Amino acid sequence: MTDHTQRFTGRVADYEQYRERYDASIILPRLRDWCGLAPNWLIADIGAGTGMLADVFLANHNPVLAIEPNPGMREACASAHASRPLLTIVDGSAEASTLDNHSVDLVTAGRALHWFDFDRSFAEFHRILKPHGWFVSIAFGRAGDGRAENVAIEDLLSSMNPNRVGTREAYAAYARLPQVLPRDYHHEEIAGEMHLTWPELFGLIRSISHAPLPTDPRFSAFERNLRDVFERYAANDRLTLTTKYWINAGRF
Repeated sequence: MTDHTQRFTGRVADYEQYRERYDASIILPRLRDWCGLAPNWLIADIGAGTGMLADVFLANHNPVLAIEPNPGMREACASAHASRPLLTIVDGSAEASTLDNHSVDLVTAGRALHWFDFDRSFAEFHRILKPHGWFVSIAFGRAGDGRAENVAIEDLLSSMNPNRVGTREAYAAYARLPQVLPRDYHHEEIAGEMHLTWPELFGLIRSISHAPLPTDPRFSAFERNLRDVFERYAANDRLTLTTKYWINAGRF
């Protein structure tokens, strides 16, 4: 079995600098409306990475437990949030969070959900949530389609992972959410765009788990091919890509 906790080893700096940031002004009004999110709720952010989704809840003045199994990600999260006393970083995973039974009001997962062992992790979420607590999944980033640019980049990334394990097929996890969250389920998709310079695009794509690392013999060719995509589609030195939010919330 692949150890997904190591997928971002060697990518942490690019991830922290270039990955798409979540917009609290999009997320918080929906969670207040759907779930009644209040500042006194304790949040468990599972697969917290460098703390990008945690930042949304910190903006709402929530105490947040950032559960992250990768040491490099935890270190980057700690560095980025040294002055944020509401954030506590925990060495744990989706399947073994280390949290107490029925101790949190809301469990959330961002772009990491598709790396979890689905059945084991949702059993863990049910264990740590208080009665009537909420699970929220918020994925945001580059879409796989919507513009020719998106499709060209998706095809290039797919060529680096021909068996497709851990790519778009893994997103079947999201389709299971209505079945495991039968109470008060909400779902919304929000399309948008981002406009990237070449360094921003290159950094973003380097942060993706199945892009080759600089030590990979395929790296130089991959960089050339990605640059070709940028040169083909960029206008005014920026490439426009379609983005999408996938926001899901419900209760067990």
